[in-house]
Amino acid sequence: MIFHILTLFPEVFQGYREASILGRAVGQGQVELRLIDIRDFAGDRHRTCDDYTYGGGAGMVLKPGPLAAALRSLPAVPGARVVYLTPSGRLWQQGLAEEVARERELVLICGRYEGIDQRIVDEFVTDEISVGDYVLAGGEVAAMVVVDTVVRLLEGVIKAHSLAEESFRQGLLEYPQYTRPAEFEGRRVPEVLLGGNHAQIERWRLQQSVARTLRFRPELLRGRELPAEVAAALREHRQRGDGEEHGQD
Repeated sequence: MIFHILTLFPEVFQGYREASILGRAVGQGQVELRLIDIRDFAGDRHRTCDDYTYGGGAGMVLKPGPLAAALRSLPAVPGARVVYLTPSGRLWQQGLAEEVARERELVLICGRYEGIDQRIVDEFVTDEISVGDYVLAGGEVAAMVVVDTVVRLLEGVIKAHSLAEESFRQGLLEYPQYTRPAEFEGRRVPEVLLGGNHAQIERWRLQQSVARTLRFRPELLRGRELPAEVAAALREHRQRGDGEEHGQD
């Protein structure tokens, strides 16, 4: 998969591109990160890419000229997604990441300052995405979030069974994880994980996922049809009264 990232600060991505899962995927040719410096498309010797906002107000806005030129320099890909990373976009979630992971190429525009000129959004952008309900100094960190989420979903990047048991699969948060030693500073690994009974372990993990989801993200369980095993674990959890302290009905 090819990611075209338009940014004022391409150097931010250098270490990230070479590290961990992404670095391995890039090295194996599964992923390509193409960094496009918006300043290279500015028309003056100062490489100016921002200007004051019409109508007054604090902050600067990225000018349409350099951005348009940068976007038009990309090879044409029919139907390609052009994503503007902005706090006002729709929320980036696992389901959307899985959808995007089926694309061949993705264009990411990293905003700065007060954002980009709306005419660029109207002319080029297909998706406006927010990685959370907060404001970042720029879209570079948000672009890393999108790339990281998508790359690990690509076939062959990580083992398939690792993906199958992650948070947000079946609409649940992931269960707690433990490793050696079996006892650490007086705290023991739950006995069920030490007994080797895989059926009991799977049951325990499902119960823990339900409990965690009710505690930290109860909205994930509301208003949707649950898989049978999740619904059964949820009923059992509520029958024990475990959800009452978290305001569950």
